[in-house]
Amino acid sequence: MVIKTDELPAAAPADNAREHGPQAGGKGRPSAAEPPSVMLLNGDCPDSLKKEDGAAEPQRENGLDETEPGDETTGQEVIVIQDTGFSVKILAPGIEPFSLQVSPQEMVQEIHQVLMDREDTCHRTCFSLHLDGNMLDHFSELRSVEGLQEGSVLRVVEEPYTVREARIHVRHVRDLLKSLDPADAFNGVDCNSLSFLSVFTDGDLGDSGRRKKGLEMDPIDCTPPEYILPGSRERPLCPLQPQNRDWKPLQCLKVLTMSGWNPPPGNRKMHGDLMYLFVITAEDRQVSITASTRGFYLNQSTAYHFNPKPASPRFLSHSLVELLNQISPTFKKNFAVLQKKRVQRHPFERIATPFQVYSWTAPQAEHAMDCVRAEDAYTSRLGYEEHIPGQTRDWNEELQTTRELPRKNLPERLLRERAIFKVHSDFTAAATRGAMAVIDGNVMAINPSEETKMQMFIWNNIFFSLGFDVRDHYKDFGGDVAAYVAPTNDLNGVRTYNAVDVEGLYTLGTVVVDYRGYRVTAQSIIPGILERDQEQSVIYGSIDFGKTVVSHPRYLELLERTSRPLKLLRHRVLNDRDEEVELCSSVECKGIIGNDGRHYILDLLRTFPPDLNFLPVPGEELPAECVRAGFPRAHRHKLCCLRQELVDAFVEHRYLLFMKLAALQLMQQKAGKAESPAPLENGGPLSSEARPADPPGPEVGSEEEGGNASGLAKVKELAETIASDDGTDPRSREVIRNACKAVGSISSTAFDIRFNPDIFSPGVRFPESCKDEVRDQKQLLKDAAAFLLSCQIPGLVKDCTDHAVLPMDGATLAEVMRQRGINMRYLGKVLDLVLRSPAREQLDHIYKIGIGELITRSAKHIFKTYLQGVELSGLSAAISHFLNCFLSSYPNPVAHLPADELVSKKRNKRRKNRPPGAADNTAWAVMTPQELWKNICQEAKNYFDFTLECETVDQAVETYGLQKITLLREISLKTGIQILLKEYSFDSRHKPAFTEEDVLNIFPVVKHVNPKASDAFHFFQSGQAKVQQGFLKEGCELISEALNLFNNVYGAMHVEICACLRLLARLHYIMGDYAEALSNQQKAVLMSERVMGIEHPNTIQEYMHLALYCFASSQLSTALSLLYRARYLMLLVFGEDHPEMALLDNNIGLVLHGVMEYDLSLRFLENALAVSTKYHGPKALKVALSHHLVARVYESKAEFRSALQHEKEGYTIYKTQLGEDHEKTKESSEYLKCLTQQAVALQRTMNEIYRNGSSANIPPLKFTAPSMASVLEQLNVINGILFIPLSQKDLENLKAEVARRHQLQEASKSRDKAEEPMATEPEAAGAPQDVGSQPAAAKDPSSPSLQA
Repeated sequence: MVIKTDELPAAAPADNAREHGPQAGGKGRPSAAEPPSVMLLNGDCPDSLKKEDGAAEPQRENGLDETEPGDETTGQEVIVIQDTGFSVKILAPGIEPFSLQVSPQEMVQEIHQVLMDREDTCHRTCFSLHLDGNMLDHFSELRSVEGLQEGSVLRVVEEPYTVREARIHVRHVRDLLKSLDPADAFNGVDCNSLSFLSVFTDGDLGDSGRRKKGLEMDPIDCTPPEYILPGSRERPLCPLQPQNRDWKPLQCLKVLTMSGWNPPPGNRKMHGDLMYLFVITAEDRQVSITASTRGFYLNQSTAYHFNPKPASPRFLSHSLVELLNQISPTFKKNFAVLQKKRVQRHPFERIATPFQVYSWTAPQAEHAMDCVRAEDAYTSRLGYEEHIPGQTRDWNEELQTTRELPRKNLPERLLRERAIFKVHSDFTAAATRGAMAVIDGNVMAINPSEETKMQMFIWNNIFFSLGFDVRDHYKDFGGDVAAYVAPTNDLNGVRTYNAVDVEGLYTLGTVVVDYRGYRVTAQSIIPGILERDQEQSVIYGSIDFGKTVVSHPRYLELLERTSRPLKLLRHRVLNDRDEEVELCSSVECKGIIGNDGRHYILDLLRTFPPDLNFLPVPGEELPAECVRAGFPRAHRHKLCCLRQELVDAFVEHRYLLFMKLAALQLMQQKAGKAESPAPLENGGPLSSEARPADPPGPEVGSEEEGGNASGLAKVKELAETIASDDGTDPRSREVIRNACKAVGSISSTAFDIRFNPDIFSPGVRFPESCKDEVRDQKQLLKDAAAFLLSCQIPGLVKDCTDHAVLPMDGATLAEVMRQRGINMRYLGKVLDLVLRSPAREQLDHIYKIGIGELITRSAKHIFKTYLQGVELSGLSAAISHFLNCFLSSYPNPVAHLPADELVSKKRNKRRKNRPPGAADNTAWAVMTPQELWKNICQEAKNYFDFTLECETVDQAVETYGLQKITLLREISLKTGIQILLKEYSFDSRHKPAFTEEDVLNIFPVVKHVNPKASDAFHFFQSGQAKVQQGFLKEGCELISEALNLFNNVYGAMHVEICACLRLLARLHYIMGDYAEALSNQQKAVLMSERVMGIEHPNTIQEYMHLALYCFASSQLSTALSLLYRARYLMLLVFGEDHPEMALLDNNIGLVLHGVMEYDLSLRFLENALAVSTKYHGPKALKVALSHHLVARVYESKAEFRSALQHEKEGYTIYKTQLGEDHEKTKESSEYLKCLTQQAVALQRTMNEIYRNGSSANIPPLKFTAPSMASVLEQLNVINGILFIPLSQKDLENLKAEVARRHQLQEASKSRDKAEEPMATEPEAAGAPQDVGSQPAAAKDPSSPSLQA
């Protein structure tokens, strides 16, 4: 059970194969031996043993912190993973022996990795380890090695090279030389991505930093750059990617490439020559090097003359680095410095991420020679895929075999989930590469004679098809538009069935790639499918949308197991011969048994029921809510489905309704008046009557459900008793039957709602006998469509009004909508509701984000078809022209046609077989800004049913308060464009903003399945629950355990690990362990930058948390620079007018107050006050707190009049909201008295001066600079962290009180805005209100203070 194999570099890609059986191959990544970029998870590598902060890290060998006590308490299963580590001594040639901490489950191979990463042994790749003269097997676990124990000595023995080992060695040396070079991250290759945290912390967080800086009260420069100050209109782009000092790479060599004399001729091969290299040293010396079985030496060849004899100095070295050290003093010096810097970087800056993250901006880069990159491009990395024995990987076999691994206990499940995750991330990388090759025209089609759109491709055992309606397959569903949507629907289906994870049912590996305007679907290949005709192989489902339908008992049995979790109804349809066929999925879902005997299902595009709001059916009436909202509307295609989240929320909603009905009737019976429940039977409008105000969706604030749940607990008991007393009491059975009927349950004895996905599917017919069932199903679908409009969308708007969710950009808004099951096509409806909302002011940020998202999505739709008409040579010109039309104020940009650069002698005849991108037209060049914006408005109307009031980009910016830089970011992220990092003059009317040189690259946009770590997630959730109940220590242990399990499954980098680290950091902070909080939060920031993006809203939040912990650790200047970075990013991503900006500015203002920069502090605090007032209303408690913070700064400046004015405002709010006797009101009134006294004293002194002139006898005034402790206390309050020293008894009382208050709140549904924070705090004292646990958790800084 070791984490590290997950990040297995290909020093031994085959080893994985042995480790998980089927799972051949390391990452499907090019670098054959990339240990330097691959960090094992033990802290900072073995190097941490030498560093001061190694104290906690070295034991982290298998991701388990043995310093955490209490791991065992979480259940017997976990203990299996934990074996205590021990240390061994390593003897390597030429250096002092050193000891290394290892753990028994590691493989020998991992010690190799560590040695290849260590500063002093990193230049070795071809060696074996010997214990007492016996060589250790690469793939054996350490515990199985006889005689290996604490203190054993392992000797490093150099082994002879083979061609493969020599290649790996050269690659490894190249990787070491490039280890600080960010080019791979900017180019989006090898799962490298950017991180800039170290620029702002100077790399010195944690103990080492504090020692260096003392307590840091020395004067520090706090002035932020102009563009960060409140009110600045300037939004520069360059600071997004500041230049890192380490990136100016030290040049060790000018050139290192393969020589043109390769491969060695036969007779030299027999002398042991493996290959030849050509090197130009930094001193301009040109040398030829022979790689032989014994090592590397110089030969006498030149560029034009082959002479393999050794040259002088006749020095044979086992490592290329040692040879280069001999011949080039510059190399020796710079290489040593480079490696020192490399190992000092935080491991999280170097580990590969599981999926590629692309950067939408990049600086101008030099293109340097690189032998490995060139070689990879030529071999197209195929036939040489990671040096795996047997060459290309059989993806389907790997994907399916990992699913078949046993899963009875925790270690087995971890191994299985890890294998699944690993293969998926490799498959995604390979599929993305293949899809790009297909569109770029580098892959031969399997049907080359057909026209381009119809071609299909196979590359690297992956099948690729283009998103066009090839054989009129989707004729009735919307043609090409439907064919474009089907792959994503199918992917959602695959995701869902994978999550249900039924044994014996298999899905295809599926990745959907959008690249250069084309959609490519990549799928693993079912064994034998290519030899057979599709008609013969389909034994379940239909290949012609329901005309011919077949079924199969084994498939019905397998799919039946998925029907409950997916809420799918087993149903009957008629085939073309009018026979009834039973199905347990939609008709398009096909079942094929592969040659490997596995049962595959594919074409899962209609896994979920149709969305009737976008599917007008003649003769069908939708419920009133839908009609009022202007539905049904015809959509471009007929594949609109409800999201799984919506189906779940709807069923949950119906369940509550069912319980209420049953309880109501039982109460009536008990009261002796069992009236017939006739009014309940119409089933229809119930969905809308039942509390539309706060829909009981599963994730719609647990607060709302809380009291409800306590009321429902009784009902549930009732239901259980009803279920148990089976038949003894016919009246209760009657009650259940009525309730079932009313909510549309398919069973009359228990609550069970399922959907028939084939209802309203064109071409599907149902038998007469099912008429009633079909009628009920139609009604259910209508109710679900109405539920989306009457519950989910208003619920979303309500959550936004209460700031329970805080989206900051298009992606986070989309995520919030999808969590509630609202498809993006409802965006126009959401915006309409926001416009009509009584709290329109408080939703301003949502409106802006929504409009920006609407505009960029419409522009993306247009851009997609625009790009399809562009040939490769005109790509950068076409993209820059599009961006000019979209964002530049320049009225008539002219496109540069690609013919400018070269004039060809004769026009060659166009071949029939062009890659998909080579359309022979330049229609794109005539687009104008007016035309584009007209199309955008039209698209917004047609697709989102929203009317945009703008004809140009400047009008849009003016009308909706948008920022051009934000629109540029959104469109670039959505389409994969990468632009040059520079300042663009969008508003210039004299020249266009973009030239073709500004478009650097176009990346694919990839959608794939994200396999989950289920056990780890359960630990994480129970940890969160414990924390919420106030058991911090237990919560902390559970979450540490979750972190270990996550690491086991995902490797070191993953979004979920990021959330885990953030919560751990917060808990450590609350428990007073600042150093640990700092270390965990630093990892969370690095990981968020690497995995989510350097300016993702999540990253901005992580920066804010880190700043708080830095301040608490007395690293003030670091805290400030982190906060300034967060503010810059927020300005770029959204702008200033966002509720989160109030929190950020309060943080900045407080820190500045702490370092006595009063004027600067006021600018930020007053901006925060303005923003809070706008978004929370002038009477909110947050605003009172804001007034108090401003008053404190005025007090420090001795401007008592202003201070009094602000504190009075705050006092009034507290008094009206909380009453005279509340502690907050009293505190405020005390502070007012204190201010008044100081003001009076000051006035006396001034009078004294006026009266007696210079001879006045002035008592010294006491102006106190704020103490760090008081600033920190305020910081904690605004960030929602509260410490309350309480005894155990107090705790018990408080818990009871909170629970009681919670129920009261629920009972009186009419809650007052002011008390709301109290209702949302079911936490015990001592537990902070945890704001950081969910990405969009409610942040109510003022609320925790209510609790005390």
